[in-house]
Amino acid sequence: MRQIALSLSLAGLAFVMTAIWGGPLLRILRHYKIGKIIRVEEPGHHGVKMGTPTMGGVMFLLPVLLLNGLLNAVALIGVTSGGVGRSVLVPMAVMVGYAILGAADDLEGIRGKRKGDGMRARTKFLFQVLLALGTAYVLKYMMDVPDLYFPGLFFEVELGWWYVPIAAFIIVAESNAVNFTDGLDGLAGLIAATAIAAFGGIALIQEQVYLARFCFILVGALFGFLWFNVHPAELFMGDTGSLSLGAVLAVVALLTGQWPMLLVIGIIPLSEMLSVVIQIGYFKWTKGKRFFKMAPIHLHFELLGWSETQVVQRFWLIGLMAALIGIGLSQV
Repeated sequence: MRQIALSLSLAGLAFVMTAIWGGPLLRILRHYKIGKIIRVEEPGHHGVKMGTPTMGGVMFLLPVLLLNGLLNAVALIGVTSGGVGRSVLVPMAVMVGYAILGAADDLEGIRGKRKGDGMRARTKFLFQVLLALGTAYVLKYMMDVPDLYFPGLFFEVELGWWYVPIAAFIIVAESNAVNFTDGLDGLAGLIAATAIAAFGGIALIQEQVYLARFCFILVGALFGFLWFNVHPAELFMGDTGSLSLGAVLAVVALLTGQWPMLLVIGIIPLSEMLSVVIQIGYFKWTKGKRFFKMAPIHLHFELLGWSETQVVQRFWLIGLMAALIGIGLSQV
């Protein structure tokens, strides 16, 4: 109970810190004209978002790194034995690595040679894979995390060397899935916060205290970001935020060994990613026909007549129920 209270208190502190420095960050982004460029093919009403400050992922990344760094300072410098606090080193490093990659993509899309498009997809994917493979290797051979826990089985499933490519695939897939989800005001932030809170709860049940604290600090910081990101958004997280959030969600799931629950808890990002895959595959197979009106799937529902807030709220309700079911299944 004490750990739950502390974790929730840290979430509240992260929320306050993020909300306080959000205003100054907005002024900085506006001063340097770091604004979103809307794609021509997006629904027409999205045009009003042109120029809205982006790269807002920095708003929640810095408080998360600062708070976790302070809380785990003793363990990070190796003063204590056991290294329990070091369990947050990997998600923190992954957060920074994917945030840098996302920031490079955002800046390329705003002021680079590929203005409006961002980094080449192949280049970005290559860096994602390299980061994911390095992370998966560390998890398997340096952190010695559980390979896999599956509902109904009361023992750890050993995957051997297969763990590294599987874990790398999960990290890359989840990073891109959250990136696809980031398209409507508040959507990616709400969905990611709910999923990370769910895995934070699983970490608490497993008595992974430091990991749970990391999760709830991130959730609190995301709520602080959402203060500025809910409709009508004053700020977008950009790839700086979405790529790092997806990768961190995957790493947290891998650290608990309950990563199959991503199929349930992360049902919305999974659906967003699958909708893009289906749309592209169907388009090529039928030589020009579309399976959805537009992909990712949140745009499909907008074109069906749902308002932006309806899509966000209904997707979040689904994500919330999926998170509750996922926590329950993880304990079966």
